[in-house]
Amino acid sequence: MIGVDVGGTFTDVVAIEDGKIKTVKVATDVRTTERGVLAGAEEIGVGAAEVFNHASTHGLNAIITRRLPKIAFLTTDGHRDILDVGRTWRPVEGLTNPAWRRSYGDANRPLVPRYLRRGIRERLTADGGVLIPLDEEQTRAELAVLRRCGVEGVAICLLNAYVNHHHEDRLRQLVHEELGDIPVSISSEVSPLAKEFARASTTVIDVFMRLIYDDYTHRLDTGLRELGFGGDLNFADCAAQLVRSDVAMEHPFRIVFAGPAAGTVSSAHFGALIGVGNLLCADVGGTSCDISMVTDGRPFVNTTFELEHDLIVNALSNEVASIGAGGGSLVTISPAGELKVGPGSAGADPGPACYGIGGTQPTTTDTCLLMGIIDPDGFAGGRMKLDPRLSRQAFEQLDTKLSFEQRVSYAFNIGINNIAEGVVNIAIQHGVDPRDYSLVAYGAAGPMLLPAVLDLVHAAEVIVPPHPGLFSALGLVSSDLVYADSRSAYTLLTGEAAESIDKVYTSMEQRLSERLKEKDRGDVTFVRSFDGRLAGQTWETPFISVPDGKITADAVGHMVANFHEAYAERSGNKFEALPVQGVTYRVQAVVHADKVEYPELPERPAGQRPEPTRTLTIRYLTGADLQAAEYQRADLRAGDEIPGPAVIREPLSTTFLVPGQTARVGAHGELRIRKD
Repeated sequence: MIGVDVGGTFTDVVAIEDGKIKTVKVATDVRTTERGVLAGAEEIGVGAAEVFNHASTHGLNAIITRRLPKIAFLTTDGHRDILDVGRTWRPVEGLTNPAWRRSYGDANRPLVPRYLRRGIRERLTADGGVLIPLDEEQTRAELAVLRRCGVEGVAICLLNAYVNHHHEDRLRQLVHEELGDIPVSISSEVSPLAKEFARASTTVIDVFMRLIYDDYTHRLDTGLRELGFGGDLNFADCAAQLVRSDVAMEHPFRIVFAGPAAGTVSSAHFGALIGVGNLLCADVGGTSCDISMVTDGRPFVNTTFELEHDLIVNALSNEVASIGAGGGSLVTISPAGELKVGPGSAGADPGPACYGIGGTQPTTTDTCLLMGIIDPDGFAGGRMKLDPRLSRQAFEQLDTKLSFEQRVSYAFNIGINNIAEGVVNIAIQHGVDPRDYSLVAYGAAGPMLLPAVLDLVHAAEVIVPPHPGLFSALGLVSSDLVYADSRSAYTLLTGEAAESIDKVYTSMEQRLSERLKEKDRGDVTFVRSFDGRLAGQTWETPFISVPDGKITADAVGHMVANFHEAYAERSGNKFEALPVQGVTYRVQAVVHADKVEYPELPERPAGQRPEPTRTLTIRYLTGADLQAAEYQRADLRAGDEIPGPAVIREPLSTTFLVPGQTARVGAHGELRIRKD
């Protein structure tokens, strides 16, 4: 098995062969992403693999930077500004700011400019009836405008199309007749769910992902076959669940946020192995810190997620909050003269100043290099030599009256506080006490920064898993193959509704069965759920369990009882006298896959202690220099204890213990760091 996590700075590749974990880290080619993937695959020996599992932030980065192809949006006449209005929600910082504008609005950076959003004369009623027939003559006139504009794809979202798809089907035919064979996504196939804006935005994202990933997938698949790979190419979705690449390309909006989700799955899998179920997960890479949560061994999954504030995608996703705090976070001076760290990043190109490839601004990596935490000769497994002189020059060029020592010290502490604030915010949002959770540190920079965060968030401990620099990629070999489908149908859950609900689940399960390969059909489990609400409510309670088999009046009774239990668990109240309305019905076909296993580490003979390789001088952390022992992680054994300050090195990451902490090596090689 091979897992590949394509990040904005590095591409991480892991392979599981004969129970052993092999790892490779290569720089991401931001212009031709598949080149880095294929380089890593060739180095790790892809020809012997049976499965190649892939996750990427390529599409996500294109959305964020607006490096997007030109597409059009067709909707019911009078509603083309739905992509500008959104849900009209403002963030806290925008509530009292009259100048605040949505990032995707027409006054800012729209995904689809207004002149490419065209209204189509038609109207469906809420129950799917035709109020105004589709005006084909007017449609062709609008498409003629789009042809002159040279659009590369079209997203179609008509009002109430989730209950009647015929107008969207015909509109897609007309687009192909007038504009040729270009990608077209219709909301009744992409996201046949209620709530118009979320359905519209999801359909727009789907078209973008088709244009971004279709050719990429073909080039990647061709390149892998040329390297001798003969197995299955799978993509991870926003919940880090795997799906065959050809199926993923049918609705590629589901893979837009795959990379960050894989780390959460990897944390949950490893946590189950070591008996820790409550985890705050922090993936600190080169560009960002992605924070997520696992409670009782299960990642927190949402039915939707935001790419930007109020920019909704209707996809099951592990809840991940991203902040601009990584190894490449830029250290700058604000107009007010204050030193800031992030959210801007140097990325892979030009990179931190110490890389010597064009970067001139100091970053968190430069900070840790000057402090003595990073080994300039052993960075990225020894593949890259860092130049501390360039780091010093970058800090000296900052326009501030602070002394050099203060610049470096403040840069480290501000970066640490940025991460701590993000972790605490996630805990507060979910109403949990960080003291009941362990902080999982991964990503290349996570083990270097997270132990210093421990004192600020007051978590129980910091856990540094094996191979932290590629831990998200290990999540891709810790997941099952999952095919999913969902349908919206507003239905009061009574015995009389049993037949219609049964038809919905039967049709979805039949459709998913047809997607399965013959070899997978004997090892598949169908998991049903629904999103429901009390009659009259606006928002649903998601993932209510549904009985297997035929849906009868008794089964509907169980659905209602399950809803009340889940509602009480979430809200603390139970309203069993009120009727329950089903809104969205969901099915997952889960094909169980082999998962990575972490070997146990032997213990050290009695009376022996781990020996440091040398003593380092850590500067700028406190008022005086500190002497820290340096250890090689490969030399550690289960049960070893390392007092801080200390530095523990491995090929693709560095763990830094601050004074007053002790790391204990666990049975599977994990480092468990606690306050003394």
